[in-house]
Amino acid sequence: MKKFITVFLPIIATIIFAFYFTSQFIQPSPKKEITIATGSKDGNYYKTALEYKKLLEKEKVKVNIITSAGSIENIELLKEKKADIAFIQNGTTFDSNNKSIKSLASIYYEPLWVFYKNEGFTIDYIIQLISKKISIGNIGSGTRDLANKILTDNGIDSNNSQILDLNNKKASEALEKGDIDALFIVSSHNSPIINKLLANPKINLFSFKRARAYSRKYTFLEALTLYEGTLDLYKNLPDENINILSTTANLVVRENFSNELKRLVLKKVVEVHSKKDLFAKTNQFPNSHNMKIELDEEADKYFKYGDTWLEKIFPYWIASNIDRLKILLIPLLTLLFPLFKGVFPLYNWTMRSKIYRWYEEIREIDNEIDKASKTTLNDYKKRINTLREEISKETKVPLAFMGEYYNLQLHLDHIESKIDKRLLN
Repeated sequence: MKKFITVFLPIIATIIFAFYFTSQFIQPSPKKEITIATGSKDGNYYKTALEYKKLLEKEKVKVNIITSAGSIENIELLKEKKADIAFIQNGTTFDSNNKSIKSLASIYYEPLWVFYKNEGFTIDYIIQLISKKISIGNIGSGTRDLANKILTDNGIDSNNSQILDLNNKKASEALEKGDIDALFIVSSHNSPIINKLLANPKINLFSFKRARAYSRKYTFLEALTLYEGTLDLYKNLPDENINILSTTANLVVRENFSNELKRLVLKKVVEVHSKKDLFAKTNQFPNSHNMKIELDEEADKYFKYGDTWLEKIFPYWIASNIDRLKILLIPLLTLLFPLFKGVFPLYNWTMRSKIYRWYEEIREIDNEIDKASKTTLNDYKKRINTLREEISKETKVPLAFMGEYYNLQLHLDHIESKIDKRLLN
């Protein structure tokens, strides 16, 4: 017991202190709540956010959704920390010196659709829209930002044309009535507005003859082909091959947002967006390609390595908690060697002490034999026989220690022999 106190108690105390010290560096488990900034309620960003919400709430994460005018406003919501994650249109004007916002993932194609009033002739170049009434989307939207870039490239501005900031619904209604000449809209091909405009014989869809030229100038744009009949074979929509430009929808995240929640969101993003689409191949999205905002470090790790081995074995929150606690392995591994080094001697000492505890009484008898009377010697002999029985019943040791056990028996025989010799004298 004394050896245990002097040797192992300090080791245990050191381990406890080391665990306490390192625990001060462990990040607390994040609050299971995410606020996502989308666009309008009738837009694809909002619908996608609802899909995320459904999946994340199965993981016991509360999801708040904020609507906005679009990408520009969403960036401001992140800067003001009113949102944690936001949808933006790739290529949206952004201050590259601002490091408070990082890209999380590119999640799907967002085609740019340019519709114009059918006046009996085809418009082949954007410059032909000069002097026209053109809607380019809400102030604060990514559509307006992209449309302005393309119009400026073609020398069109408010000095030579009437530029309007109508939302998608009002702009489409105005075009159908003939109140405006053209509209720009960035939206999914599944949008009811897109399908309605395509089906209207009074409205034409602009085909970018120079789509590849635009995609070379703006790396966030990609030239795609919408083939004849793709959207509706029965109605043959569109009625010819159309060259379109497409950006991508991006998820961006504010600084200091939890890495654990980032990974969880990315897992759900993969679940939602990895399927084949009209323009995308299976597993083409999500990805980290051509994003204009710097990629988040944790997202970069996720795209390179995927789920950790812990995430593959355990449910996500268990895996993340184990990962956070891995720092506690430092003191454990540091002290493991001396601990094991001490365990084996302690074990040996414990086993041998079961045998050696009998030697104190045996030694006392041995010291008294030479001067004891015959009566006392007979008592000692009886005591030796009693000790044999007690040792046989009480001393249970592994085979590795049977040598010490039989040595004890030999010593008893030796003492008994000495007693017999004294009794004969």
